[in-house]
Amino acid sequence: MGIEPLYESQLSSLTLMGHGKVRDLYAAGSEHTLIVTTDRISAFDVVLPDPIPGKGKVLTEISRFWFTRLAHIVPNHLSDIALSSYLSDAEISYLDGRGMLVKKLRPLPVEAVVRGYLIGSGWKDYQAKRQVCGISLPQGLQQAERLPEPIFTPATKAALGDHDENITFDQVVELVGGELAEQIRDVSLQLYQEASDYALQQGIIVADTKFEFGLDQEQRLVLIDEALTPDSSRFWPADEYRVGISPPSFDKQFVRDYLETLDWNKKIPGPNLPGDIIQKTAQKYQEALQRLTAV
Repeated sequence: MGIEPLYESQLSSLTLMGHGKVRDLYAAGSEHTLIVTTDRISAFDVVLPDPIPGKGKVLTEISRFWFTRLAHIVPNHLSDIALSSYLSDAEISYLDGRGMLVKKLRPLPVEAVVRGYLIGSGWKDYQAKRQVCGISLPQGLQQAERLPEPIFTPATKAALGDHDENITFDQVVELVGGELAEQIRDVSLQLYQEASDYALQQGIIVADTKFEFGLDQEQRLVLIDEALTPDSSRFWPADEYRVGISPPSFDKQFVRDYLETLDWNKKIPGPNLPGDIIQKTAQKYQEALQRLTAV
């Protein structure tokens, strides 16, 4: 594809704060953080050894698109300060669209997951007890079926290499308090509804998605991290959607499906990906960007 992948960033102008599964974080003064979304890919909470060329740029562009489009619902952490305030021209060119300057905020210890369709861990929970995160659902639902209405199914944030754990709304209340828990739930559902309605017009079903939030100095809720990307969401092509099967996707489910064919225990270290899987995954991410951001 001719794209030089970026597995791990190296910037001399700023101090590295740490590495996430996909993102490298740098301190940018006292009030900002530079998020570099690399081309790393994780599956089953394990970072794989092979990057997906261009993935970081795609994720950054999609997040920017949604942050702008959904800003009327909740503020986000994007800064209006230019990258050139902290980075040299050479470093900006090196990042090639993978850098995002954001405000420093206090992150909340909750993964705000919204599901519109019954798939993934939600489908497994439903099969076991007809519930997802303590929410009872009607009998007789099939895999990938659209739910009567979107549901808020939170999870705890896992450490690197660990798995996120689904929790109930009552547990969110214990973590952050009742008023804030209700705000997180209501805002998450509103974000999902508006975004999924728009995406469907572009031929994409947003089956589920994950939001993260922080608080600013005035204790206001702010959308952080990423927004409605193929990494944080399950995207299905609307024209290939069928109830009863796991539909094809524009997200890393393609990689997960390949990994499920291997004799791998889903623990570190992750296996290498074949060239054709890398190329097809990069194409899926690029198609998601083109569909979502098409005018």
